[in-house]
Amino acid sequence: MDMALSLGGTHLKISPINFSHGVCRLSPCFKEFPKTRLLTRMVASADYSRRRPRKSVIRKTKAPAPKGFRPRSLVGTSTQKKVQSETGGKEASGTSKSPEFDGGNENIEMKSTNDSEVSSPSSPVKVDVLNEAEDPVKDIGGKDKLKGKHSPDIEVDETWRTLLEVEERTLGLGETQTAEVATSTHLSSSPLTTKDESWGEVGKQKNEFEQTADEITYRGDSSGGVNSRTKTDVTVGLDVEGLTLQDKSEMEARAHKQMLEDLARENHSKGVKVFFSPHSVKPNQDIEVFLNRSMSTLKDETNILMMGAFNDWRWKSFTQKLEKTDLDGDWWSCLLCIPNEAYKVDFVFFNGANIYENNNSQDFHVPVEGGMDVLAFEDFLLEEKRRELEKIAAEQAERERQAEEQRRKEIERAMIEADKAQAKVEIAKQREALDQVMKKARSSIENVWHIEPSEFKGEDRVRFYYNRDSRPLSHAAEIWIHGGHNNWKDGLSIIGSLVLSDKKDGDWWCVDVDIPNRALVLDWVFADGPPQSARVYDNNNYQDFHAIVPISMPEDQYWFEEEFQTFKKLQEERRLKEEAIRLKAEKTTRMKAETKEKTRKMFLLSQKHIVYTEPLDIQAGSTVTVYYNPSNTVLSGKPSVWLRCSFNRWTHRHGPLPYQQMVPAENASHVKATVKVPLDAYMMDFVFSEKESGGVYDNNNGMDYHIPVIGGVVKEPPMHIVHVAVEMAPIAKVGGLGDVVTSLSRAVQDLGHNVDIILPKYDCMNVNHVRDLHFHRGFHCGGTEIKVWLGKVEGLTVYFLEPQNGMFWMRCIYGGKNDGERFGLFCHAALEFLLQSGFHPDILHCHDWSSAPVAWLFKEQYMHYGLSKARVVFTIHNLEFGASNIRKAMTYADKATTVSRTYSKEVSGNPIISSHLHKFHGIVNGIDPDIWDPYNDSFIPISYTSENVIEGKGAAKEALQKRLGLRTSEHPLVGIISRLTVQKGIHLIKHAISRTLERGGQVVLLGSAPDPRIQNDFVNLANQLHSSHGDQVRFCLTYDEPLSHLIYAGSDFILVPSIFEPCGLTQLIAMRYGSIPVVRKTGGLYDTVFDADHDKERAQTLGLEPNGFSFDGADPAGVDYALNRALSAWYNGRDWFNSLCKRVMEQDWSWNRPALDYIELYYAARK
Repeated sequence: MDMALSLGGTHLKISPINFSHGVCRLSPCFKEFPKTRLLTRMVASADYSRRRPRKSVIRKTKAPAPKGFRPRSLVGTSTQKKVQSETGGKEASGTSKSPEFDGGNENIEMKSTNDSEVSSPSSPVKVDVLNEAEDPVKDIGGKDKLKGKHSPDIEVDETWRTLLEVEERTLGLGETQTAEVATSTHLSSSPLTTKDESWGEVGKQKNEFEQTADEITYRGDSSGGVNSRTKTDVTVGLDVEGLTLQDKSEMEARAHKQMLEDLARENHSKGVKVFFSPHSVKPNQDIEVFLNRSMSTLKDETNILMMGAFNDWRWKSFTQKLEKTDLDGDWWSCLLCIPNEAYKVDFVFFNGANIYENNNSQDFHVPVEGGMDVLAFEDFLLEEKRRELEKIAAEQAERERQAEEQRRKEIERAMIEADKAQAKVEIAKQREALDQVMKKARSSIENVWHIEPSEFKGEDRVRFYYNRDSRPLSHAAEIWIHGGHNNWKDGLSIIGSLVLSDKKDGDWWCVDVDIPNRALVLDWVFADGPPQSARVYDNNNYQDFHAIVPISMPEDQYWFEEEFQTFKKLQEERRLKEEAIRLKAEKTTRMKAETKEKTRKMFLLSQKHIVYTEPLDIQAGSTVTVYYNPSNTVLSGKPSVWLRCSFNRWTHRHGPLPYQQMVPAENASHVKATVKVPLDAYMMDFVFSEKESGGVYDNNNGMDYHIPVIGGVVKEPPMHIVHVAVEMAPIAKVGGLGDVVTSLSRAVQDLGHNVDIILPKYDCMNVNHVRDLHFHRGFHCGGTEIKVWLGKVEGLTVYFLEPQNGMFWMRCIYGGKNDGERFGLFCHAALEFLLQSGFHPDILHCHDWSSAPVAWLFKEQYMHYGLSKARVVFTIHNLEFGASNIRKAMTYADKATTVSRTYSKEVSGNPIISSHLHKFHGIVNGIDPDIWDPYNDSFIPISYTSENVIEGKGAAKEALQKRLGLRTSEHPLVGIISRLTVQKGIHLIKHAISRTLERGGQVVLLGSAPDPRIQNDFVNLANQLHSSHGDQVRFCLTYDEPLSHLIYAGSDFILVPSIFEPCGLTQLIAMRYGSIPVVRKTGGLYDTVFDADHDKERAQTLGLEPNGFSFDGADPAGVDYALNRALSAWYNGRDWFNSLCKRVMEQDWSWNRPALDYIELYYAARK
């Protein structure tokens, strides 16, 4: 609705305009209007709201504002009354200057194109403010505008238009309210004064509320708009001269105070003890919180504080003091700044001690609108945590760098002192030796030699005379001087050929030479030729010739300088040595990291025929596409496939994602789905099904599918794994079990998990490999005292249990008649130790029959008494021993493994295993790359990698041949490193030796037989072959660790013809050293060796290439088939053979991959 009025012949029309965010900005009119001012009177509603800072009725606190709060100017408190009294009773203003008012008291220019439309200035005009706050401002055809120097423009109709709407209940009026607008009679360049009678009404109301025309602020509804139910009229005055910012601020403060008083009365009448203003709380905004003390549990307290935080008490805690307000009733209040990240404010009130007003234990909560929601805030927290972790990591890296630098400096200082000390020792020895020489020195020997001139110094040229008459060189055709100085300190420094002299009193020869600069004494001999060619010497009867340098530098100065030079030489030698060590260590670390990363990617790709992601490396916070091939799973042929996905091994805070139907991928065999990965993910988990819920599932045989996520703010929490075993390399090793326990534990520990080992304390144990071995504690078990010792082996924590009944004081690991009883007591004691020590492991891993009792003792007894968290994993290393114990452990174990996939299939029909196939898995063993490392092996002549494998293996082969007395010629060399048992195929070993010798090769065998008959058989064979083929074959029928390293490095082939082999480590070590394995296809040999002629496709499925030669049968024909092809490749295709050596060295047969498989198994056991 528009309102028309006449002012001195000019017709003005007021039209409704839009209010944005509770602020109406009036723009100036056309420039033709004379300057004038606009005065507005407004009474705000209880919902009065605006974004501009304003004065409050809260007292200003003296204490500094906590973080997240901004101090504000407060209105209506005792503090402000004091300011008013000091300023003549006027209310002090703390409102900051707004940009819209940078012009100060400048007038607003108003122009009109139609003077005839202006009516009488004395006519009061009623302006009806319409309810159109949400409508945009429209130019209905007029072209006039209000134009102000510091105000934005607003379109007007004819002259100008405005709208101001406030709520009815704040005004205390009826449906509408009338206001008068007065203008000047003369619209001239001179401003009107307040003496004009048209300002009468305005003058009466000025002290209630004033507002300049270029910005009108009002209290609206909670959304920032205007309450559509209320109308009001506004009194508007034009041409107000001298209205200051302080006047404006005072008007704002009055309106705000009036609004708060209305709210206080309303809430008090309703029995509401807490309210806040503005009603709509938004981020980055100040709010005022009010508490009616008299209605709270704090009614008798004089100290009132608000304690709170944001977002369910999770963000930016605060404590704020409340001040008494001037509002009617016992209202106390404070200001609170809402941070951008808030979606809710949580708070309580208290007296600073122990009396709380907490809303009947429900706390007070204020929602924050327009900001983050809960999920967005959680993502924000994750980003904050990421930044914090990055900062912590950077700080830790810097601390480590500084610590390393400090350690380096300390070492450097120590080494400098050591070099100085060594230099002193060396110089002392040199000085003593030179003193002895100088005692023998002469200026000449009559009729033998002399020097002219007799007085000389360093760098002088002198002539040596030598009389060969009656000397060893009397018949020599040539005479040479070979000389040095200072007891031959720098070797030969004087060399010259003598010529016949004209001296007549003998057979004198002479030569001119230069005296070395720092010479104290000269040393020389005469010879019949130059160095390297002379045969006859005159060396003064093995004493050499010596002459003092008459004029030389002081000895003390010489030795001081010599000591310094020796010190510098020692430093340089040490520097070069340390640099070589550093570079080698860096290369070793780099190669290990590259190998581990390569294996990790192979692990991810190993299930690519079923499931994979793009990108392959999943980054936290990214979106990935999951590809699935149902044709290779139980879902083959199903009409639809559904993805069920979660994170962090199904433990993510948001739980599993909703089922998602997968759609066909570009590759016809696959289906795909897109998944958003949260920032706090470290693992992605999948199962697939034929329906949204129910039906057939593909859950990877109970293991589920898991793919690691990198870059997340949350790291995978470590598991605690305890191995209970009776062997451990290198301190108590009999077979491969000891290697597995040590190497698997190290690999899992390197992946961030906590690993402990419990082992018997044998009296035959090699304690030299145990660091910091000390007594830990004692307890009783099985009727005897158990002493517990603690130490470190290969970086692993090991608890050694020593029963005091002597069961493990037998000088052996196995072989006692009561081995079952011994190891049964050990298993019982291990569980008792864990219980009494308060351990709560996630996994108990026991091995073979010897520690199998752990499985049932735990399930029958200890899981009910404090160890309930643990799950049991049982590994069968060899099924040939302890069948009874293995059978019982298979029943009680949560998961069971054996040491290769093929061996698990070979034994699956065994009654001990067959009923437990659902929890039985095959995981191939690995080798320790630190123990078996040709690049850092001290037992071989030169270090080598795949880059120089031919050079390295050639040097090792030559060293092996020389050590064992074999012919050092270019022949294929077959190595055999094995226990000599029937299981190892001893009849095939004998045949392979014969075949190799027939084809001109060499054979080295290292091993022994536990059976004396077999041992004697091989002793006789060795004697026979050493006699007939002494330069081609050598048997070493014992255990020799250093020699085994040299055989692995120096052999071209390693033969492993086992009848059965659960895993086998020999072929893995051979490939580590670049030797080609020749094996029988069984157990782990089949899983790790891929025939060069027949297994290319099988190798490719595992991301590998062929790496050896293999055969099927257990007869000589089978051995011949593989061995002949291998030897022919060596003879006929050396380039291809050399490339094969390089290839096998680059394959990773360490514990990198098995450790990942075992960790997946551990998690599956815990599900």
